Amino acid sequence: MLASRYNYYEKWWMMTGEHLPADMTDLVRHLRDFVPPATVFDKRTYSPWIDGRLHARLRRDGVNSLVISGGESDVCVLATVLGGIDLGYRVVVLKDAVFSGLDETYDASLKLLGGRFSTHVELCETREFLSSDRASY
Repeated sequence: MLASRYNYYEKWWMMTGEHLPADMTDLVRHLRDFVPPATVFDKRTYSPWIDGRLHARLRRDGVNSLVISGGESDVCVLATVLGGIDLGYRVVVLKDAVFSGLDETYDASLKLLGGRFSTHVELCETREFLSSDRASY
């Protein structure tokens, strides 16, 4: 029997938007200040690429680089990064701006991205990224 993608949500029902307090799913205040003009894309899967809206918008706006933050590093972040690679984006993961539920899965996901995908993904700290010329392209 094939496992359903909904098994995750049945097991972790308390981690769905319907059950989490708004302050756990809303943008942090500093990012809210940019909306609008920025657009928020809600997603119902690990990957933000499934319905095509985000990719279409980024291409329309001439975006070719993604700077990734968020959680969880071994689930949604990983799906976002791998999809971004597949779609041809330059991908930067801010190591101090991603998290996981366990240190072991955080460490393992960054090891995977920094090892196996090192030709596709740049890993760095936020301060390092912002102070370098990498942030300009």
